[in-house]
Amino acid sequence: MTTGEHFSPRPLDRSAKFYVAGHRGLVGSAVWRKLEMEGFTDLVGRGSAELDLMNREAVFDFFAETRPRYAVLAAAKVGGILANSTYPVDFLSDNLRIQVNVLDAAREHEVERLLFLGSSCIYPKFAEQPIKEESLLTGHLEGTNDAYAIAKIAGIMQVQAVRRQYGLPWISAMPTNLYGPGDNFSPEGSHVLPALIRRYDEAARSGAKTVANWGTGSPRREFLHVDDMASACLHLMENYDGPSQVNVGTGTDVTIKELAAIVADAVGYDGEITWDTTKPDGTPQKLLDVSRLAQSGWTAKIALEEGIRGTLNWFRTNSDHVRS
Repeated sequence: MTTGEHFSPRPLDRSAKFYVAGHRGLVGSAVWRKLEMEGFTDLVGRGSAELDLMNREAVFDFFAETRPRYAVLAAAKVGGILANSTYPVDFLSDNLRIQVNVLDAAREHEVERLLFLGSSCIYPKFAEQPIKEESLLTGHLEGTNDAYAIAKIAGIMQVQAVRRQYGLPWISAMPTNLYGPGDNFSPEGSHVLPALIRRYDEAARSGAKTVANWGTGSPRREFLHVDDMASACLHLMENYDGPSQVNVGTGTDVTIKELAAIVADAVGYDGEITWDTTKPDGTPQKLLDVSRLAQSGWTAKIALEEGIRGTLNWFRTNSDHVRS
């Protein structure tokens, strides 16, 4: 495809070279699995030891050498409330460099279809619920992860700018809270769901009588299994073309207290659950309006209870690695 040529969404060529940036991470590995299942035969991925995406020259050399036709940018520095609050410079600087390097190199080598993955934290803290795509840049961000959010907003803007200036049909997708096999279960860097899984699993194993969780338990959160996310990524690349980012989620949410109860039940923990209200809650509610995605023909399929049980099984099977 030449720059500026009219594009109509269509099935991707299963034999074309397809680069997944961040293919060993939670989302990237799920995308890789989905593409393999769908018959893509020329997938390209590089671990951080092979290709430092913050090294601009190395990224450009990689694109010049491999010349992928399609790409998903799932590489990012990610973390939960504690990590985002403690290391805002890292979350801003590292993610900006990763994005600018990959997007600039992909544009120079005219990658035909590129999907940029962001996060629902791009939306204002008090955005009207459920959050529509149009809420972007209409209010103040949540202070605990504003640095990460600004980096992701910059990525959306760069994709839109490439569309306007170069005519490449690139798109952006904004997933809700993701979980599943390959998640980060570390005590310092994990998000709420893997943190709860680890905490309750350890409590059940040790026979602890009490488990203390952060905050009040009242915030509402939406959770999407990464295998559903990967399915949505391919669907969007084959069925959507537009400048706006597309929300990806289930359209339903639960309170953190409800989530903790589901995890405790899956783990088999029957002790007392307490809440440390001196710790931050974060955004009171973060539910995405997924009507645009639904109108394109895609809805989530993996129920939360089913997904949590599968993730717990993965965590227990791989505990030697994730507990290091």
